[in-house]
Amino acid sequence: MIELLKVPSLTTVQDLGRFGYQKLGIPVSGVMDDYSARLANYLVGNDDNAPLIEFVLQGPTMKFYSSTVFAVAGEADVYLNGVKIEPWRSYWAKRGDVLEVGVLKRGVYGYIAFAGGIKCEKILGSCATYLRAKLGGALKAGDKLKLGYAILTKKEGKALPDEFKPEYPNESEIRVVLGPQLEHFTKEGIETFLSSPYEVTPNSDRMGYRLEGSKIEHSEKGADIITDAIPLGAIQVPANGKPIIMLADRQTTGGYAKIAVVAKVDVPNVAQTRAGGKLRFKAISVEESQELLRKRETLLRNIKALLEGKLRAYRIKALGEEFTVFVEI
Repeated sequence: MIELLKVPSLTTVQDLGRFGYQKLGIPVSGVMDDYSARLANYLVGNDDNAPLIEFVLQGPTMKFYSSTVFAVAGEADVYLNGVKIEPWRSYWAKRGDVLEVGVLKRGVYGYIAFAGGIKCEKILGSCATYLRAKLGGALKAGDKLKLGYAILTKKEGKALPDEFKPEYPNESEIRVVLGPQLEHFTKEGIETFLSSPYEVTPNSDRMGYRLEGSKIEHSEKGADIITDAIPLGAIQVPANGKPIIMLADRQTTGGYAKIAVVAKVDVPNVAQTRAGGKLRFKAISVEESQELLRKRETLLRNIKALLEGKLRAYRIKALGEEFTVFVEI
């Protein structure tokens, strides 16, 4: 068990989301950055979907009431009993230990995973917190969280190699698949979207990131459509011509024309861009987006096996480029 001593706002328990209920109007929700969250879980020996803590910009302070292994994902100053430790590495905590997680140096969302995950009452099969519908709630000082059962055979920590740590700069090129309502935009409007920088505004949250930049011109069909589904990363453009990228807590349907959908592999880059950060968009095909996702999933499987001691990773140089090669032990 852990007790939260200090908790910044918007600290919640999350997993990968609540699937199968969008037809009933219930969003998927879940973690904003599935890459970082999954890596945090791998570092403590969990599967991808183990519930963990998600925090925004600054982490909480907590006390341990039982021994466990934990890891922090995110570039922040982290202290265990006042001694500085490293993020992206798993550590052993014993009863009475106190963990303090500071302010993120880059990015927006950080994660704290515990061996065995966090025990919670699942709602529609998920521990994902969705504050707008009061599915779960924001964590607060004094809350006690039970941890799941885990066989802790080793106290030694596992470290994520530097080449696999996400960097999340505050200016990114985001790959998108154009459509599905391109007929609602002029040729000039589409060119503007693909050639202009857009800034993330402070009026952004887990539901969607509102962008400021060059106005995207609609065709004579206008900004409104017959309401249809909103996938993760859909980019809506209302009548003001300013795009909105729909994220984890997005509504299930919407009536604004969508100019593009962010490739799933780049959704974490969007989510981790702070207010004032810049995004540019690059059009790719559906097939390219699928191949990028396959490569990322293969990489994550290999990282998990690496941390489990089933693989070794080697950096090699060929044709002037460096590559990581995984080899079975």
